[in-house]
Amino acid sequence: MLEKIQNFLETTGIYRLFNPAETDANQAVWWQTAIMFVIAGVLVYLAIGRKFEPLLLLPIAIGMLLTNIPGANMFHLDFFIGEEINYGQILHGGGLLDLLYLGVKLGIYPCLIFMGIGAMTDFSPLIANPKSLLIGAGAQLGVFVAFSGALLSGFYTPEQAAAIGSIGGADGPTAILVTKTLAPALLGAIAIAAYSYMALIPMIQPPIMKGLTTKRERQIKMTTLRPVSKIEKLLFPIVVTFVVGLIVPDALPLIGCLMFGNLLNVCGVTDRLSKTAQNELMNIVTIFLGITVGATASAENFLRLQTVLIIVLGLVAFCISTVGGVLTAKIMNWITGGKINPLIGSAGVSAVPMAARVSQLVGQKEDPSNFLLMHAMGPNVAGVIGSAVAAGVFLSWF
Repeated sequence: MLEKIQNFLETTGIYRLFNPAETDANQAVWWQTAIMFVIAGVLVYLAIGRKFEPLLLLPIAIGMLLTNIPGANMFHLDFFIGEEINYGQILHGGGLLDLLYLGVKLGIYPCLIFMGIGAMTDFSPLIANPKSLLIGAGAQLGVFVAFSGALLSGFYTPEQAAAIGSIGGADGPTAILVTKTLAPALLGAIAIAAYSYMALIPMIQPPIMKGLTTKRERQIKMTTLRPVSKIEKLLFPIVVTFVVGLIVPDALPLIGCLMFGNLLNVCGVTDRLSKTAQNELMNIVTIFLGITVGATASAENFLRLQTVLIIVLGLVAFCISTVGGVLTAKIMNWITGGKINPLIGSAGVSAVPMAARVSQLVGQKEDPSNFLLMHAMGPNVAGVIGSAVAAGVFLSWF
């Protein structure tokens, strides 16, 4: 009886937490695991207490908690690292999160998320003002600056640097798709950085926006956008898919799903499919994506100097992307003779619609009668397309 009790005690997480050498040579020591529990707790607080991206930060936090409990064996990152994946080993020897992670590894979840985003997005502001595409392109500056910085640091391979650079697009699914392909070991750090900075947009962007613009520029009122016909809305997703597919085929999984979701919304004959993509499908995939991405943040993989640098480079990328968008809008304002408010440039990052709302709020603080939201939505949705194209460029390079 005593032997059975001893055997039971040795299988508990508490015993394994303080005796890693006897259970798993790769398991982190107790204080590293404790740090990960604290980080998971902070993410739970940010999601519930501060309402920062709760739909994703909460599942990520729970995934992080589950993967760091000693002895649970719900996720094995080493199963997914390497040129050839042994799917038989995953199916027969993997845990629950290993099975769910296949949706990330095979690139299924990010593309389905983009389908839902497409179904919820109104591209009318971009169609009415195609010049917004230039702002969305300018806001990808941080992607390539962070890529260059990571590469020059000497700590990362070119593939890992490309994955880090994708944080600058402020698009979680895009960053996940690039990272799971080029640098799966960094997925936890990059995903947490990407979604954390997206949640902090109202804190990060306004000081940059005000520092790069004058009071007079921030008070510019833009003319009402022209109405967009239904035929334009129908042709837009088809034309974008065709053009992007011919120029950057590697971006087609994201762009194709984004535009397909939008076509379901605007065509007027697939309301049930559009609502499913926006609601049930989007919610289910968000849960699976968040919890499996969090599972990659194990203590032995997450607590490294590389992770700290990723957090720093991600913040730099995000800030530079905001700078790139605002400066592009300032140039366009000068070319058009003062008709474009440079504040809408910050919305060029693809965090829809939060970045556009920040442009609106900053503009209204200068002039309560100024309404920039619809004008900012043009660069905002252009940023979604821009980040997907930038991802396609990285994937084609490597």
